[in-house]
Amino acid sequence: MAGVPTSVVAAGGLVAGYGVARWTKKRPLGGVALAAAGAVAAREWRRKAGNVTAVALSGAYVAAFAGSHPLAKKIGAWPSVFAVAGGVALASWVAADRRS
Repeated sequence: MAGVPTSVVAAGGLVAGYGVARWTKKRPLGGVALAAAGAVAAREWRRKAGNVTAVALSGAYVAAFAGSHPLAKKIGAWPSVFAVAGGVALASWVAADRRS
């Protein structure tokens, strides 16, 4: 995964997870995309910044996914997904990517 920042992987996983679920109408398939990107990001967070940071960022990733649902009721689905993806990307960049 050399060269791809974890911020891009994590944000992409949130966006792709929602996109896959929406366009295929199969939520579990979206969950697979979300989980796969999350696993790749977590592995890289651990490698770049250690276990504690990886656990914290993984928690943020899951919280972003969960938080996007109530936020979507207020601002819409896509804006919500992009907002939480941006938040996770920023946290990932600050905690792991900028060190590289």
